[in-house]
Amino acid sequence: MLDMKFIREHAEEVKENLVNRHNPFDLDHVLDLDQKRRELLQQTEVLKSQKNAASKMIAQAKKEGRDASKDIEDMREVGKKISAIDSELASIEAELKELLLHIPNMADKSVPVGKDDSENPEVRRWGEIPTFDFPVKAHYELGDTLGILDSERAGKVSGARFYFYLDGAARLERAVYNFMLDVHTQENDFIEVIPPYIINGNSMQGTGQLPKFADDMYKVEGENMYMTPTAEVPLTNFFAGEIIDGDKLPVHFTALTPCFRKEAGSAGKDTRGLIRQHQFHKVEMVKYCKPEDSWDELESLTKEAEKILQLLKLPYHVVCLCTGDIGFSSAKTYDIEVWMPAQNKYREISSCSNCLDFQARRANIRFRRKTGEKPEFVHTLNGSGLAVGRTVVAIMENYQQADGTIRVPDALVPYMNGVKVIGQRKNSGK
Repeated sequence: MLDMKFIREHAEEVKENLVNRHNPFDLDHVLDLDQKRRELLQQTEVLKSQKNAASKMIAQAKKEGRDASKDIEDMREVGKKISAIDSELASIEAELKELLLHIPNMADKSVPVGKDDSENPEVRRWGEIPTFDFPVKAHYELGDTLGILDSERAGKVSGARFYFYLDGAARLERAVYNFMLDVHTQENDFIEVIPPYIINGNSMQGTGQLPKFADDMYKVEGENMYMTPTAEVPLTNFFAGEIIDGDKLPVHFTALTPCFRKEAGSAGKDTRGLIRQHQFHKVEMVKYCKPEDSWDELESLTKEAEKILQLLKLPYHVVCLCTGDIGFSSAKTYDIEVWMPAQNKYREISSCSNCLDFQARRANIRFRRKTGEKPEFVHTLNGSGLAVGRTVVAIMENYQQADGTIRVPDALVPYMNGVKVIGQRKNSGK
């Protein structure tokens, strides 16, 4: 969250940020509450000073044998006023705390101002877009023909936006995420983690999923617990409420988790195939670092996600999200979009974000540079490394062959036990 002192001293900048993000939040109400809170604090300080002075006068009067009943009554009245102010203060501070949770992070000055994703500028692109001398099929068509993706039976078991992966598709998905984890842990410097998949409300609030995105998450009935929408949540909350030894920074975590999302507001979008599912796998990368290092860490985080696509030889480009498209907790985000032949366009496969100290303030994650020094808030970053299902989609479509089979990228052949082509499923009768 943003610091109240920062909001007070940079009110016009915060308002401009809200406008640029198309967020209708009423900042004036927060400023009014803050002003009232500070006035009440001043009043109660004066009254407490009067009460202390009265206590001394009463003690002196009793010591001298004088009647102190008038002073005692006056002190009681002061005490009642203090209690009333304290009660009002508690109410105001609770409302302020709740309202501050709804204010998004400040977009960095390098973030372009724009209305939506149509105004995200391209930063760079990599790879050659493939050409085909046969009609291109969508991944769900390939999966259905080969008998390796089944949405009908998944719909019977669960509902819309679910899939059974079978045989070659299941092996490919497993190969993809094992490959990703190996690259991040063996070629980069990430620590592999298996985190909890059911997360409490405090952790969701810490990363910014709550309260803003409550409607998009699956809640455990009767409990303040949620199915994880992304491994960003447990990984970023690993150090919640702690003070990290500054000598141990940076810390880099990676994890594979299932992700569960209602996809609220996405009716009619990507209704076929694996692009937008209620359940999917994702390999996530999370970084903790000192404030002076976070912008370099964002660049390296993005390159580490790009490396996966380069090794898989999948064409992509990188865009910088504009103010109208950037996420709630992010100060700056690069989206990596992979080429999808059946759609004839790039689609998001990773978002790499620098959240500065926004999440650290919410989750109270600090570090100390040296013994005895005042703790500071860490900076946190997160990025998909990558969304597994969308990577499978990109492989199926970019590596499809005229006979409907799918060639396995060279980097994945060792993870497929030497299989180089995914063909018809064994025992593929419907």
